[in-house]
Amino acid sequence: MESVALVAPVTALEVAGDVLLAGTGPEVAAFRLSGGAAAGRRIVLREASVQGLRAEPGGPGGGGAVVRVAAFGGRWLAVLAVRRGGGRLAGCGGGAARELGARVWEARWAAGGRLALALGGGTVAIYEWRGGGRWLRRASCGGAGALRCAALAGTGWGRLALAAGTAAGAVVVWRAAAAAAPRRRLLGHRGAVLALCYAAARGLLASASEDRSVRLWAVGELGGGDGDGAGCCLLVCYGHGARVAAVALRGPCPVSAGEDGACLEWDGGGGVRRARRGHRGALRALALRPAGGCLATGGDDGGVRLWRPRRAAPTAAALGAPARPRAVLLAGPRRVLALGEAGGLAAYEAAAGRWVPVLPPAAAGGARGVLAAAPLPGGAEALCALAGGDGRLLLFALGRPGAAAALGLFEGAVRGLSWAPRPGQPPDTAALLASGPDGEMLWLDVAHRPGRAPRARLMGRYLLPPCKQHWHTCAAFPPQGGLLVCGDRRGSLLLFPCSSSPARAAESTGIADGGIADCGTDPAGEDSGGESEPSCLSHRGALPLEAPLSVLFGLHGKTGVTSVTCHGGYIYSTGRDGCYRQLRLQGQQLEVLRKHRPCKGLQWIEELRFTPDGDLLVLGFHADNFVVWSSRTGENLHCVPCGGGHRSWSYCSSPSVEAFAFIKSGDVMLYHREAEPCEQQVLLASLHGREIACVRRLGAVEVPGRAAVNVFVTGSEDTTACVLALSERSRAAVPLARLSDHISSVRALALAGPAGPGDEGLSALLFSAGGRAQIECYRLLCAGDPASESAVACQVIHVASHRLDEHWERKKNRHKLVKMDPETRYMSLSVLPGTSSEQPPTPWKFLAAACSDGSVRVFGLLEAARKLVLVAESFHHQRCVLKVEAFPHTRAGGERRHLLCSAATDGSLAFWDITSPVVRATDALHRAEGEMQPLALGAPLLTVTAHSCGVNSLHVREMPEGRYLVASGSDDGSIHVCLLEVALSGGEAAAGTCLRLLQRVARPCAHAAHVTGIRVLRPDLLLSASVDQRLTLWQRGPGGLDALSTTFFHVPDLAELDCWEVAEAGGELRYYCVLCGQGLEVLRGTAPPEPPPPEAPQ
Repeated sequence: MESVALVAPVTALEVAGDVLLAGTGPEVAAFRLSGGAAAGRRIVLREASVQGLRAEPGGPGGGGAVVRVAAFGGRWLAVLAVRRGGGRLAGCGGGAARELGARVWEARWAAGGRLALALGGGTVAIYEWRGGGRWLRRASCGGAGALRCAALAGTGWGRLALAAGTAAGAVVVWRAAAAAAPRRRLLGHRGAVLALCYAAARGLLASASEDRSVRLWAVGELGGGDGDGAGCCLLVCYGHGARVAAVALRGPCPVSAGEDGACLEWDGGGGVRRARRGHRGALRALALRPAGGCLATGGDDGGVRLWRPRRAAPTAAALGAPARPRAVLLAGPRRVLALGEAGGLAAYEAAAGRWVPVLPPAAAGGARGVLAAAPLPGGAEALCALAGGDGRLLLFALGRPGAAAALGLFEGAVRGLSWAPRPGQPPDTAALLASGPDGEMLWLDVAHRPGRAPRARLMGRYLLPPCKQHWHTCAAFPPQGGLLVCGDRRGSLLLFPCSSSPARAAESTGIADGGIADCGTDPAGEDSGGESEPSCLSHRGALPLEAPLSVLFGLHGKTGVTSVTCHGGYIYSTGRDGCYRQLRLQGQQLEVLRKHRPCKGLQWIEELRFTPDGDLLVLGFHADNFVVWSSRTGENLHCVPCGGGHRSWSYCSSPSVEAFAFIKSGDVMLYHREAEPCEQQVLLASLHGREIACVRRLGAVEVPGRAAVNVFVTGSEDTTACVLALSERSRAAVPLARLSDHISSVRALALAGPAGPGDEGLSALLFSAGGRAQIECYRLLCAGDPASESAVACQVIHVASHRLDEHWERKKNRHKLVKMDPETRYMSLSVLPGTSSEQPPTPWKFLAAACSDGSVRVFGLLEAARKLVLVAESFHHQRCVLKVEAFPHTRAGGERRHLLCSAATDGSLAFWDITSPVVRATDALHRAEGEMQPLALGAPLLTVTAHSCGVNSLHVREMPEGRYLVASGSDDGSIHVCLLEVALSGGEAAAGTCLRLLQRVARPCAHAAHVTGIRVLRPDLLLSASVDQRLTLWQRGPGGLDALSTTFFHVPDLAELDCWEVAEAGGELRYYCVLCGQGLEVLRGTAPPEPPPPEAPQ
């Protein structure tokens, strides 16, 4: 079988001219630094990952059009030619990797274009890689112990020196010409030294260690004759939260990358000058570009990121407000409005650097004021709304505060005031919503009239649901029209009917222009200072008080909804619960599709902003810092210490400048930063930060003008599941959606529904399960999207969830029961095929789960009601159940039976007939409207002891005449295959199910490690995969299992295997398999022809 796509940890990075090279598994990927586009990919090594890349010295302007790069890993070495500008990769010296017989720790280009190598055991050598390859000089350096890393200095044998980091924490230096004993030992680390970097021009050596420290040593010239001193430690840098895996030198200061996912740049005193975070897992590689100051990072998440230099963030400056401020608001990035506690309004002009009074306290409505502003087209002017505690509203343009319109809205204080963009409204008009003390909300259209007071038109009245905090916080008009979405302080999301037609407003009021439709009268002329308008209280009763069409009560908890945004046909709401939700309109009802938690530690999300380049910015608070978080890069673009979000604050951004104003210590503080290009660029998208524990293929999406794109779902130890597109052309994965509802690791996945392409793409139910006894269910909708990078668009709808601890809390008389173990894990899932037939009155789907507490559980899902219910369970195994597989059996009369196979840690396979519990559960769920007590599964039909220890892989394939082939793999490296036959028991009157074991075949030493993946491709053909990184194709015959072929794959710690078959255009059948573990790999192969059927006896 051949590899067609690979996602692996990035273990090496190197800059070759204007091209960045990344070692990912056995491959090297090239990226153009000028545009960040992928330039090419090439498989370099055979059975090893690329651990280092070393470009031949020479600036971008020298050395010709091609740069030679040495790639090494394990015992293998290869030399590449990289074309400048294009990034095209080609092999040198025959193009094939060479096995050197010892591990290569480091390589350095020596004189004459040869390579100096540091090998295992402390050997230093000069190697001529051209031609057939030969050793020119070798020397063995002893007396250091086990090596963990190395650095070479010098170009000729006489001045060649080796610095090696040892497992004991020492850095040992030898000269190749006198390698009998070390020249010096640098002591200080308390753990193994994992990385070294030597700067010959400055005589500095940087070391990184398991003890989470980085040290800088003054060592002089390593290969010189006067460098026999002990070496001096200049810096000891602590700041990483885990082991430090890579280190480099930028001038006299070190830059390090650690397994905590942080890249730290240190200053001359050992402090952190700059911290860069964005990867989803541990960092493994680091490279610096001398020209331009860029650096690149790569890690276990399979991602590569390029970081550009950025100016240090400014600090917030106190503006010296003329009065103690109550509220602050940015009217553009260079103008700050401050509402005093006494009621006065003042504006700070950043260009002039001074405060200008806008309204006196008497005109501003006194204390307890609420302020809101909406920018007008052009950005130079803004409409302001100022409401006071007496229920009055003041409307004015910021450029002419004297020409204001005063409205009497409520008999009590105005609690909520916000502007909402409305599709289709004139550019000089904005929609204003105000809510009063009794839960009434008014919608006014406010028109800007240059030189005159704004004109307000009452468009609608709405009644908020009763609660303690009875006012709205935000609102938005969906593009569908005729509807208004708003959030309230209780955390609920509300949908109201609305009409923007002036004719309807006039009809509903029955009053001519100047009454309710126009809440005031026109003043005498343009030069009048303002308007004193009559109260709207006497007229608004003619408009009906609208009740909500749809209420999602307490959607964001008791702390309130902070924003509502419409984008791309969906509605997004944010709250102080640290989550944002994606919703859609179904008729006149709000439907929640997904809940997103963007990043860990973000307790308060204030707003979402969608950028023109496709990024989603999340504005919120992390502890007492205001942050702007980028969903694309996974980093904080801005982090401003402000004391928390409970104080008044305002944020404004423009293409040229970004500003954040807040109140602190009785003054107005302003954070002002000029806009600059994004610091981080994602060259290769991140997948998972930890091991991938499970994978399932969803199907292939047809894209016009492109090849079909395979869509997969992966689950990981990092508590997330990911829907991704994997292209054979680019050999890279692009994440389509991340599912982050799990609170522990995702260990099992299962798909239900049509997995093949339909009229609108792929549609299937996804079940994910793992730690903390948690199951989540989603509806996945994938379709072609030629405009996107992946050519596939994915919509995720969260359907239901289930947790055993929550199920136990709802039980009656639970004090009499043994409480379930909260550490229970779901090890495997399997959907019962064909359980949503027309016989039950509601289409329930059933799911079997293998559990670590020794049980086999069956769940029922009703997608329409979004219910996932535990319906049956059995503790037959009395030990951890590792695998479960459901398979149907259809009898001669058409009756379908549901059979189940479960495997445990004792190596036994149990076979169940769960038809009766499923039928009884369907009836009980229908009668009880989705609630029931779990039933007992009963005793298994047959138990087979297949292995001596845990069963880590299981697959069942149906064969003709009611027979089934069951294949399993174990921790002891063995494979077991049994042939079962399903027959009737008890006669025709009381027909039951009986299983007979017809044949057993075992291969005790099929693999050298755990067999974690197995599939029956054909009745005579099996495929197995193991932690020993071998994929073996087996021929099943009368005499047992015979190995046909073995393929080395590049995914360490294999966790699972999934297979499918594709019929090529010529009719040839190809088998594909996807492997997951420390990475993801797709392999393709053809099967041998099927053997002819046995001849009938004469």
